[in-house]
Amino acid sequence: MPTDSTPSTAPRPLKLAAAVVAAEGLVVALLGIAEVLKIHSDRLVLGVTTAAFLILYGGALLLVARGLYRTSTWSRGPAVFAQLIQLFMAYSFWGGGTKFVSVVLAVAAAGVLAGLFQKASMDALADDPTKDHPVL
Repeated sequence: MPTDSTPSTAPRPLKLAAAVVAAEGLVVALLGIAEVLKIHSDRLVLGVTTAAFLILYGGALLLVARGLYRTSTWSRGPAVFAQLIQLFMAYSFWGGGTKFVSVVLAVAAAGVLAGLFQKASMDALADDPTKDHPVL
């Protein structure tokens, strides 16, 4: 298992996917912080719960990105699930003045999924019990 001083053994497509997931997490967390700053007393509960959700979801995406970078097997499922949700969000933004947002969300999600499903990434994230615990 890599430590903080050990360079990542992740292949390049997985590192790129991890970077995009980290950027997504950062943006979502910043949106949560922005929501905190504009909470009004007439919508207090909605504002607090929305902000809490966005901050927690952004933090979770950052943890998933760290897991991908460190080739932790557990991070593959949440990363794929988050990108599938993002593709549905992109579809919901299609039309009117939000087409640009839709395209950005879809391209980012497709890029992450492509990086995750590369053979090198799949091999790096394979569930190998001997990977972290070598037999003595």
